[in-house]
Amino acid sequence: MEEKKTVSVEMTEEQRKQFEAFQAAEARKRAEEKARQMRQDYTDMVDKEIAALMPELVKVSGDIAAAKKKAYENFKAIIELKEEIFRLRRNEDLDVKSHTFTTSKGDMRITLGAYQIDNYLDTCEEGIAIVKEYISSLAKDAESQALVAMVLKLLAKDAKGTLKASRIIQLRRLADESGNERFIEGVKIIEESYAPVPSKTYVKAEVKGENGSWVNVPLGMTES
Repeated sequence: MEEKKTVSVEMTEEQRKQFEAFQAAEARKRAEEKARQMRQDYTDMVDKEIAALMPELVKVSGDIAAAKKKAYENFKAIIELKEEIFRLRRNEDLDVKSHTFTTSKGDMRITLGAYQIDNYLDTCEEGIAIVKEYISSLAKDAESQALVAMVLKLLAKDAKGTLKASRIIQLRRLADESGNERFIEGVKIIEESYAPVPSKTYVKAEVKGENGSWVNVPLGMTES
């Protein structure tokens, strides 16, 4: 067997530093190339999976939209009959935001409804002004100042400049507890100006579970 010969190279200190700098530069170059390749692999994987999955998701979305449309079409006559029965019994129109239908066996039910966005007429501002006028006159001690802060918080509008209906309900309780007619009047004006705007419609399906409780049938990606 032939012996391997080791060749040693004599380098000056300056040459050694230059060689080490060259090695470090090569190592950085290899690391950068590896990182670039990993980023490219990541991009390719994302593109591949999105391209493969998107048609299926689009189909699922279309199927859900079609099923929702069919549910409203199928229950249209039933809702109209329900409204007619209500008028015959109570001599007034049926004013509800959702309809729930349950099988005679009580094992399945479907709810059709519409979400609502809080909205108020311009007269709301008059009510707010009355409430603020009354409440600001109370800021005399620590206890009344806390009440003022609470009421002003309830009257605070969201990012879209709208009052929260749930907060007005709390405000009504405070007004009733105070017994002050001016305060109650202001809240009443706000309540009467409430004019919610219908938003998206929805379909909710449920079946009876083994323990007798209703179990939701997931119809959205966030529910499954």
